[in-house]
Amino acid sequence: MAGATPTNGQAPYYFVPGPSRHPAMAALGLFFVILGAGQWVNGHGWGAYSLAFGLVFWLFVLKQWFGDAIRESEGGLYSDRIDISFRWSMGWFIFSEVMFFAAFFGALYWARVHSVPMLGNLEHTSILWPDFKALWPSTNPGMTASPAGTIEAFQTIGPWPLPTINTALLLTSGVTLTIAHHALIAGNRSKTIQFMWMTVLLGVIFLVVQGYEYAHAYRDLNLKLSSGIFGSTFFMLTGFHGFHVFVGMLMLLFITLRLHKGHFTKDRHFGFEGAAWYWHFVDVVWLGLYVVVYWM
Repeated sequence: MAGATPTNGQAPYYFVPGPSRHPAMAALGLFFVILGAGQWVNGHGWGAYSLAFGLVFWLFVLKQWFGDAIRESEGGLYSDRIDISFRWSMGWFIFSEVMFFAAFFGALYWARVHSVPMLGNLEHTSILWPDFKALWPSTNPGMTASPAGTIEAFQTIGPWPLPTINTALLLTSGVTLTIAHHALIAGNRSKTIQFMWMTVLLGVIFLVVQGYEYAHAYRDLNLKLSSGIFGSTFFMLTGFHGFHVFVGMLMLLFITLRLHKGHFTKDRHFGFEGAAWYWHFVDVVWLGLYVVVYWM
């Protein structure tokens, strides 16, 4: 990520790093993450250990990878052309994330608007399940997605109070991050650091509240990943968003630590801007989740 202006004023025309082990090592860590997550949700206890190992290994690799990029930036190797390259790369990365969430929003839309009503029409109910009720969500046995009673009864989570509290937290974090950005542009580093720590703290609180919400869903509402199509889409959408909040919070944390070290200037600070773009994207996705999942 881009940092301070080169000290010698002679950055390369376009810096090309040497061969690196980091991409392969990061992929290896993600392999254990996916393997562990897949086994864990299917009832294999060892999957939790694979998931934890993969996450720790992946984060360790990212620390080394980003450390190399920071040293290159602070060493004056990044010119304006590299800055433009980073901006395009971050833009396409966020676009890929938009498509990622669009797939899950699309699954929710298709199940709710097309699949369930179609299965409830006269043709299908007379052939498949005469007592099928095409209602959303499938909160009771024998209803949507569980005509044979294979899905246990559960309750849904409304917008109040926890989802609304989390909405307020994320919206506030967007404000504090914007204030920090303007302070950096104005050259007020102390104010920038202060509001960055506030943003990081708000992200941590969001994750704690969501963890409590999940515990409440499993313990008190019997709402689980296995609770039909509603449970699947609910936990896939909110869970992946929570993971993105975690990643964004780590980005902001490391940017804040770099600010403490004197990195970034008011003219060159794309590392800050890239993390801010990602965080604002996470905010927008949550607003969509808040409306579609909790209110509708």
